[in-house]
Amino acid sequence: MIADVIEGIVPRYRALMESGQIELSMTPYGHPIVPLLIDFKVMEQSQPDAEGPRYETYPEGLERSRWHIERGLAVFKDHFGVHPKGVWLSEGGISSEALSLLDSFNIAWTASGEGVWRASCEASKVSSELMEHKKLLYQPLRHPPHQCMLFFRDDGLADLIGFQYKDWAAEDAARDLCKHLENIGEFLDQEVGEHVVSIILDGENAWEYYPDNGYHFLRALYQNLTENNQLEMVTYSDLLPVLDPSGVQQLTVLKAGSWVYGSFSTWIGDKDKNAAWDLLVEAKSCYDQVLASGLLSAKKEQDATRQLAVCEGSDWFWWFGDHNPAESVRDFDQLFRRHLTRLYQMLEKIPPQKLKNPLSHGGGDSENSGTMRRN
Repeated sequence: MIADVIEGIVPRYRALMESGQIELSMTPYGHPIVPLLIDFKVMEQSQPDAEGPRYETYPEGLERSRWHIERGLAVFKDHFGVHPKGVWLSEGGISSEALSLLDSFNIAWTASGEGVWRASCEASKVSSELMEHKKLLYQPLRHPPHQCMLFFRDDGLADLIGFQYKDWAAEDAARDLCKHLENIGEFLDQEVGEHVVSIILDGENAWEYYPDNGYHFLRALYQNLTENNQLEMVTYSDLLPVLDPSGVQQLTVLKAGSWVYGSFSTWIGDKDKNAAWDLLVEAKSCYDQVLASGLLSAKKEQDATRQLAVCEGSDWFWWFGDHNPAESVRDFDQLFRRHLTRLYQMLEKIPPQKLKNPLSHGGGDSENSGTMRRN
């Protein structure tokens, strides 16, 4: 029974996509923080006082980011038969350089968090009137000369779903969310142009804290949305063709950041996180040297490249530091070092002895066991 359900997930999503009921976006293959792979220094845009890793840059990070996007697009097309129009860069991590990369793959839209929106508006000297009551948050935006359209989530609405509604009766929570959307719509009725409210969640994490994995809340929410005459559900790709290009607001400055706090502080700038980046940089340098030597077979190179992608994933860095519970930090610490060790072995090199030493110990009491962050 469980196997049948799992086996049917991709075909069901593909059918819903082909019927126009949903839009599917893609995320880079190994879930790396693309702006950090490209340039560690983007951290300084939102964390000017934080100390970065000992190494100044990730070797060939732009090319590695390109690999993750290419591989992600290939997997997406293999399962769904089309090239996605939208990409949610891992953890909503965006930068000007990351947008250039998306443009090169003909990606129509991407999205991030309200913190990035606010910092970018302030740096772009957007008028206080457009920022007041988050008016400009509810519009598609552009960052010239890039073509990829930008959407930003309403953090308040996302946090209601992520942290509050789990303790409410399902019907009450669904009605409350729809009322918030109605209020935003009534306020925006006076404004010119197309508006959209983006509710962006971290995939699976909220539902484990709801009764029956959120079934009752989601059922009530979908019913309320279906029956509500004031709210129109729309995909980003359906919205883009009706936009008047001359009316799309522009951000002259895009402040690099993620959906978490509008920064990259969850992944870099902490002693333990920086130490993990340094280990990864050293492993990547070894990978580059071995591949340049031509000593590995094509199959071994391919296997090592996939293993490197695992090591580049964002979740390792998320868990390092004092914020999270010790048990979770210990597990992710061990796994990260094991994966790095395995990479060296696949490169036919002796792993450094320091990979046997724990990186981080944790000990914090973070909300929802550290799987989500409030904004």
